[in-house]
Amino acid sequence: MMRRWRLAALGLALAVGAPDSAAAARFAIGVETLAAIAPLQRALGSGAESLAPLPAVVVERRTAPRLRELPGATYVERLGTRRPSFEPNDPLALGQWHLAANRAFDFWPVLPLLPPVRVAVIDSGIDGGHPELRSRIVAAESFVGTPAREDATGHGTFVAGLIAAAVGNGEGIAGMAPSAELLIAKVVEEDGSIGVEAEARAIRWAVDEGARVLNMSLGGVRDPRDPSRDTYSPLEEAALAYATRKGVVVVAAVGNGDAAPSQPWPYASYPAALPHVLGVSALARNGSSPAFSNRDRIYNDLAAPGQGLLSTFPRALTAPFKECAEQGYSSCGPSEYRTAEGTSFAAPQVSAAAAALIALRDSLRPEQVSALLTGTAVDVNAGTGCRACALRRDALTGWGRLDVAAALRSLAADVLPPVDAREPNDDLGAEAAPVWGRVQRLQATLDFWDDQNDVYAIRLRKDQPVYVSVRGPAGIDTNLIVWRPGATSIDDFASLGRIAAQSAHPGAREHLSFRAPAKGTYYVQVKLGSRGAGRYKLTIVKG
Repeated sequence: MMRRWRLAALGLALAVGAPDSAAAARFAIGVETLAAIAPLQRALGSGAESLAPLPAVVVERRTAPRLRELPGATYVERLGTRRPSFEPNDPLALGQWHLAANRAFDFWPVLPLLPPVRVAVIDSGIDGGHPELRSRIVAAESFVGTPAREDATGHGTFVAGLIAAAVGNGEGIAGMAPSAELLIAKVVEEDGSIGVEAEARAIRWAVDEGARVLNMSLGGVRDPRDPSRDTYSPLEEAALAYATRKGVVVVAAVGNGDAAPSQPWPYASYPAALPHVLGVSALARNGSSPAFSNRDRIYNDLAAPGQGLLSTFPRALTAPFKECAEQGYSSCGPSEYRTAEGTSFAAPQVSAAAAALIALRDSLRPEQVSALLTGTAVDVNAGTGCRACALRRDALTGWGRLDVAAALRSLAADVLPPVDAREPNDDLGAEAAPVWGRVQRLQATLDFWDDQNDVYAIRLRKDQPVYVSVRGPAGIDTNLIVWRPGATSIDDFASLGRIAAQSAHPGAREHLSFRAPAKGTYYVQVKLGSRGAGRYKLTIVKG
């Protein structure tokens, strides 16, 4: 797999015309005043060309030793050739404003032939014969009894088109993930409802079919203030933990306020509000956060365009509008789809970006993909059109607006986030990561907004001593807790009496020691106590 990445990187370098370090290159050297040009030319010798009345000199050199130290030089720029980014020739792409907003193709001078990446669309099915999509479907399965390759609402076909519609074929729209292969899992009943069992089975099927990305433009209300309204499902969480464990990136819409008790709603929907899920909110064309887009201070991770979008649509649902020329596209659909809006349609843009990253380097772990996308997002604030959005991370847009080109550039530069291969290990019992041996030195990551707890299971004999220490991310409060056998969950109030030892001082470093009162499986919990994210080092030494 590394060989494929090296070839892709080489092809990219050739495409953008990166100069060979052994070949001659041209440099522009700036000066403060025109009077400084002549002395600079004398210092450079023959071949130095003045650009007056521009305050600069151009010179060709095989190498550029200490050019910045020349008299009067204010800057040195290595001159290269700029090439335009790829522009799809699909005629309706001009109406897809999200492509430019996301810089979907800006990274590529020419669209390369990328390895296929399987993206699962867990939704209402798909128009299986749609010309833009039929060749992109590798498998389709229904979990509700109606055919997966039929889409009675249009929602799933719309989502699939944003991800995987054919690019550069001179027809229709352009999808954002040119190498995406679709796994279609139909989970929406004819009345629009979605059963948790159908969703869990669909997730398991998609993962077993080789999905690398799951798109979930669906959700249930989250309301921590009213348990009777809250739709949390342990089965759903277990299914998504299975996906994460298998290396799958999970992307979900944070939800729309029209499906919540009030609008705007301050909580992300499930499954966006679960660990290791990228929650995506919507942006309006003017850069603001639409009132329908759910807010959340913890689980809203990223924003993408979510108003006035154009995509593929079932041909059976556009056929009644015979006067409309754009058959098979949402511009010929029912009124609510002609100016489609919703976090449902923001999420697949992030799924497509995740697929593009994996296509370049298929060894990426889910936490790395998430970190690349959130770490390169463009901050949304008053200066970008959202007066209600605070600087840096906020409840309306998370880390900011999706920037595909910036994420791909970071990957191409080999600026990779750390790997945390033991995820998910967020709770006691079977969810904890087992640790064996007398001495263990572990490195992993925590994220206040997505992964606040890591739990490790250790086996101890009666009266066996153990020493545990952690060095958390710099400047972030990090705590240690050891749980006795029989504790069921870190969130279960009844389990608090089974804490064996804890160290919770201010700061990033903690350590503790204790002696096991009985034989059994104990649990070491590392917990973030303040906002932030980063790598920690954990040491466990058994006596």
